Amino acid sequence: MKKLLLLCLMLILSGNFYAQETAKTTKAKTEAKAKAKKEAKEKAAEAKKTADKAAKTKEKADKTKEKADKVSAAAKKTKEKAEKTKEKAEKVTADSKNTKEKAAAKTKEKADKTKEKVSTTAEKAKADSKTASKASVKKLKETNEKAPKVADKITGEYNGKKVYTGPRGGKYYINSNGNKTYIQE
Repeated sequence: MKKLLLLCLMLILSGNFYAQETAKTTKAKTEAKAKAKKEAKEKAAEAKKTADKAAKTKEKADKTKEKADKVSAAAKKTKEKAEKTKEKAEKVTADSKNTKEKAAAKTKEKADKTKEKVSTTAEKAKADSKTASKASVKKLKETNEKAPKVADKITGEYNGKKVYTGPRGGKYYINSNGNKTYIQE
């Protein structure tokens, strides 16, 4: 029992060894807690600002990505149109080349046929002209002998132009067009 009593006494006295907190220490702890709360609030505000900036940056990035996608789609369409136009141009070039070749071949055929016709016509004409020239020489001589050509005589003036008299007695002058204009008496 003595031991028990001694033990209880120790317990009671041991409580006195622990000092009570003073007002100074309590105040310091309260200030430290307030300062920590204030710092936590500031850090939270900074974190919120950073999060807002990150959200805005993300929105801008999304918009830029959308614009880039639109531009990419437009470029793709333009490229497809260019390829189609190129194909059409190649087809037109090939068609025009074929058409030129066909036209050249047809023209060559026509030229060959025309040459053949001209050569046969020329040969016929030579043969005909030989016989015809002999006959025409005789006719020319006959016509020249029958009516020799006589130059018209200048016989006067009419409206400031020279008046000529023909072989059969007709009177005329040369007008501004170079044609004969006969004068009636």
